[in-house]
Amino acid sequence: MFKKPQIFAPYGSLVALQTTRHGGISPEPFASLNLGTNTCDDPANILRNREILCGHLGLEPSSLVTANQIHGTKVFHADAGGHRSGYDAFVTGERDVFLCILTADCYPVLLFDPEHEASGAAHAGWKGTAANVAAITIETMQEKFGTSPSRCRAYIGTGISGSAYEVGREVAARFNNKYLSPTRDGRFLLDLAAANLDQLLEAGIPRNAIEVSPFCTVRNNKDFFSHRKEGGKTGRMISLIGISSANRAQPPLLSAQRSN
Repeated sequence: MFKKPQIFAPYGSLVALQTTRHGGISPEPFASLNLGTNTCDDPANILRNREILCGHLGLEPSSLVTANQIHGTKVFHADAGGHRSGYDAFVTGERDVFLCILTADCYPVLLFDPEHEASGAAHAGWKGTAANVAAITIETMQEKFGTSPSRCRAYIGTGISGSAYEVGREVAARFNNKYLSPTRDGRFLLDLAAANLDQLLEAGIPRNAIEVSPFCTVRNNKDFFSHRKEGGKTGRMISLIGISSANRAQPPLLSAQRSN
């Protein structure tokens, strides 16, 4: 049902994960744990899937913070759960507020400041990555909570890998050549994970404090939704982070199996 980043394992009250596509009730092509409302799935299925996820985690569905992501860089400072409009990143210093990024190829970036018990989450597709949304989220945490990037932990979740993400020249022009590999037809393969990793490093987070998912939404499509692989007819995963005041033991790790 979900994958828990090991980088956050030392913090017992922190809930941080990325869901897989398994464990829900949605039918094909959204099978089965579709958590995104911007799909053609029955809203009742999405609501039930969120209840199933929250039930596993011991969370209230009302504590989730979501948005109709627009591939921008606006950051919302959340002090309660709820749905927002026009944001692609969140920060919070409150307990029992769980920041959620919905993806199906774009990269989720989760951030944690253990010193101030503050969390951040960013939606990094190609537009957000080109605009440095992860670093902007860290800057917002510095402004709101006094966060020191050198003490932060970060997770770059599962997205479309550089070997699978082909883009045209217009998109490629927004990125340094180090993230691009030319193809035979004049297009390029773009490594968004590497770009986000460098942005986190440049923001001041140490390399040993950053975990990068080894999975790919295309290569591991049996476990993760992929908008590109599935022609747009697919569900959405949630990447979630926040501190639980209950400080309860977390459920066992349920990680996706690596596909060949």
